[in-house]
Amino acid sequence: MKKQIRILAIDYGQRRIGLAVSDPLGITAQGLETLTVNSLKDALAKIEQLVKAYSVSEIILGFPVNMDGTHGQKAHEVNRFAQLLRRRTGLRVILSDERLTSLAAQQALHQMGLKIKNKKRDIDRIAAQILLQEYLESYSPQGDENGSQQVRQLPVC
Repeated sequence: MKKQIRILAIDYGQRRIGLAVSDPLGITAQGLETLTVNSLKDALAKIEQLVKAYSVSEIILGFPVNMDGTHGQKAHEVNRFAQLLRRRTGLRVILSDERLTSLAAQQALHQMGLKIKNKKRDIDRIAAQILLQEYLESYSPQGDENGSQQVRQLPVC
């Protein structure tokens, strides 16, 4: 029997935070309501509530890496947020490369025939879902012929 876990994915922004949570078996990602926050303290408090409400055991945090692989100012902000989140929740926080997740979210909305204008909250939520689903799939039982798993993640902070 597969161990039941809940993983929370976060697409962090200073004003809006896209969220997704895994099902208890860790197979699928479901989007949650995008949070609107006023401060870092507000963000941490709201996420802590969600961690408790969903019995989350691990957090995946989108890490903004530039297309050339370098880390800019936003990456430093996210790294600081990850450290504070880990202290606040006591959970492992995994930084995961989020390159192109927002673009993929915009394309998904476009394919559904929805206008992207005024849909930033949806884009943030879908970006978190994509981030989480990719993470979940990287740990699926299907690895390469040697059983190795290909994981698109950065070091745990």
